[in-house]
Amino acid sequence: MEDELAIFFIFGGGATFLLAISPIGRAIADRIRGRSVGGGGSDERIRYLQESHESLLEEVDGMRREIGDLQERVDFTERLMARGKDQWRLEGGSDVQK
Repeated sequence: MEDELAIFFIFGGGATFLLAISPIGRAIADRIRGRSVGGGGSDERIRYLQESHESLLEEVDGMRREIGDLQERVDFTERLMARGKDQWRLEGGSDVQK
């Protein structure tokens, strides 16, 4: 019985030691201590999320402006193409393509 108990403590202690120095063991210890997963406090995480949100909103606004500019260009091109050949001829002049 003593031999089995000694083997259990040797292998169990070794496994516990390896778990303690591994990243998983550190994460478990941080969780027990009450630290957040990211290493920073909740205030830092909230601030990071707010900054990220604001930068994404600015990027979306910029993309909306670019899409509006592209829509104006497409509308202009469609109006030019819809005019037809006759409006491109000079008044009182002759047709260049004879």
